[in-house]
Amino acid sequence: MPNKIDPQTDPNQPAIYQIRINGQMDPKWEVWFEGLVITPEANGDTLLTGPVADQAALHGLLKKVRDLGLPLISVCPVESESPSKPGTGQADVPDDES
Repeated sequence: MPNKIDPQTDPNQPAIYQIRINGQMDPKWEVWFEGLVITPEANGDTLLTGPVADQAALHGLLKKVRDLGLPLISVCPVESESPSKPGTGQADVPDDES
């Protein structure tokens, strides 16, 4: 089996994270959240999604969430090889065609 580089563990590639908060955020905050994409959801939550350089950067983002008084719901790494259904945090699993 050939060796493959896993983008999730390659130290040269930032990990992609989804940070879910309770409440709606205006997309104008994207600059303050270092380019994370802000996606307001129909259920009233907001998703912050994007690359995070390292654990220190992740802690810095979480500190910003705390400083704004936003209720944190979850922090999840996004697997690059399993596209997720927007807003669900669930992997898009193909139907079995047997």
